[in-house]
Amino acid sequence: MNTSGRLPPTGDRRRSRIGLLGGSFNPAHVGHLQVARRALAQLALDQVWLLVSPGNPLKPVRGMAPLAQRLASARGIADGRRIVATDIERALHTRYTVDTISALQRRFPNACFVWLMGADVLADLPRWRGWRRLTRLVPFAVLPRPSYTRAALAGRAAEVLRHARRPAREAPLLACRAGPSWIFLPAPQNDISATALRGSGD
Repeated sequence: MNTSGRLPPTGDRRRSRIGLLGGSFNPAHVGHLQVARRALAQLALDQVWLLVSPGNPLKPVRGMAPLAQRLASARGIADGRRIVATDIERALHTRYTVDTISALQRRFPNACFVWLMGADVLADLPRWRGWRRLTRLVPFAVLPRPSYTRAALAGRAAEVLRHARRPAREAPLLACRAGPSWIFLPAPQNDISATALRGSGD
């Protein structure tokens, strides 16, 4: 698939199982890489796309590096084959995840997409525009984050979608399930954050 941000005019019709890990990547770090690798293995994916957001509506502009710099950071942890960093949202002119998913599904009609998120994102999900519609469009996998996991699994989104939660043993089947459908993937917890990295000067 073409993931450079220049989409083929008629889309790509090859069959693939693709995990989508969106974020600012300000900067990308080993935690992102661990999520991508675990998703590849446990969800039986062909690829993980690191979707570098042109601008997260829920994050302040202050302190946000330029898109080109953040994309370069994400490419620094990707291998360009199974883990691919892309600014495809810029090419799609989408600002909200629900619109990005809709656009990707139109352009790549034979792909099975699954959204990847940390428990911190699950806790925040009700603040996202069209979040209920998003969960109907695409299945998602949640990975633990220190200090967020327990609250997230007891939070509003998890409660609303309680009927759609599948056991972790069904992870290899998730990508091609119709939404709403989600799983929590138990995993070692990494408390590294982009905020901490920026503050350290590394």
